[in-house]
Amino acid sequence: MKIAEINMVTSGSTGKIMLQIAETARAAGYTVQTYSPILFTNGKKNKPENIPDHFWWGSRFEQLIHRCAGSLFGANGMLSWFGTRQLVKRLKKFSPDIIHLHNLHAFCVNLPVLFKYIKKSGVKVVWTLHDCWAFTGHCPYFTISGCEKWKTECKKCPQPKVYPKMYFDTSKTMYRKKKKWFSDIPDLTIVTPSEWLADLAKESFFKDRDVLVINNGIDLSVFKPRDTEFRKKHNIKAKYILLGVAFGWGYRKGLDVFVELSKRLDPALYQIVLVGTDENTDAQLPSNIVSIHRTADQIELAETYSAADLLVNPTREENYPTVNMESISCGTPVLTFNTGGSPEIPDRMTGFVVECNDVDAMEREIIRITQDDVFPQNACLQRSKDFDNTKCFNRYVDLFDSICKGK
Repeated sequence: MKIAEINMVTSGSTGKIMLQIAETARAAGYTVQTYSPILFTNGKKNKPENIPDHFWWGSRFEQLIHRCAGSLFGANGMLSWFGTRQLVKRLKKFSPDIIHLHNLHAFCVNLPVLFKYIKKSGVKVVWTLHDCWAFTGHCPYFTISGCEKWKTECKKCPQPKVYPKMYFDTSKTMYRKKKKWFSDIPDLTIVTPSEWLADLAKESFFKDRDVLVINNGIDLSVFKPRDTEFRKKHNIKAKYILLGVAFGWGYRKGLDVFVELSKRLDPALYQIVLVGTDENTDAQLPSNIVSIHRTADQIELAETYSAADLLVNPTREENYPTVNMESISCGTPVLTFNTGGSPEIPDRMTGFVVECNDVDAMEREIIRITQDDVFPQNACLQRSKDFDNTKCFNRYVDLFDSICKGK
């Protein structure tokens, strides 16, 4: 049996998930090919050469046109005709039994061309939603805006400048087009990493489809308690380390919450450390917050989690944050806002949840958790067994098996 995995990137969380699912399915006996567009960032081509059985599509010129016109007119998914024809041609040659879709919103794919092929071929489709974009007229998330127009029909988008940004509001048109493109796929199974997103999908125009929850996983051989020189390196002695990890710091990830906590918490007792920052983030941070720029070194990140006393995750919009799993697996409990799928990860022995934007409650819980030592490390390590990526991604293999047997 053959599976085609399609995602807009091979890096980041969704790219890693796609490649890990492909690896897991190959180990189970499936023939798997993965597909993504060549991305051009700051004039540089992002095309790793060491990905087995992977097909790239697209060109610099076509991507530039798609990004410019797509942003101007909100037409994300309406251009990149030639590149998508390359993709379809390759898919026809491969003739997969299952197409597994991931994120499709990076100004790199022509959705009418792709879904015309999918419907005409009759191939079975699994679509893992990593956010809400598939069933809205524009937005990947709408928690902050409080918008519920997606339940009936998007229009007058309250956040047009949010990625993928648009200068002319075409959310009504795009909602209708997406509903047409996606609703009548002959054999479609929706998968979400969190119960929160599954509940939203069941309220959308996907409500008549099978919606399954398969949690994401992480590599427990990397994310585990580690000996570390982190405190010595950053000259942090007898203080509680409050860690924040994000890639794309801003209001959505709760950067302002950390700034406020840095004013409230006793500097003799607490040290806030933020990972994943950049020069723009540094300009917004007070001097008493340690800033660590983004690193691709997973071992180094695991050592940082291991050094911390508590991961604080004040995210305001989230699906199923990997950082929560990584922290718990390194023996460090989690304190998070009650948003998205974030509260689904820590159980009562490995973390605590406070209401979104309640900084007073977050401050109180930081003090209680650190000073009373309420979450033992062994409870975190027991919980981490549920995050094993092989265990999680084998559920996709079970899903592929059931789909193929029902063919």
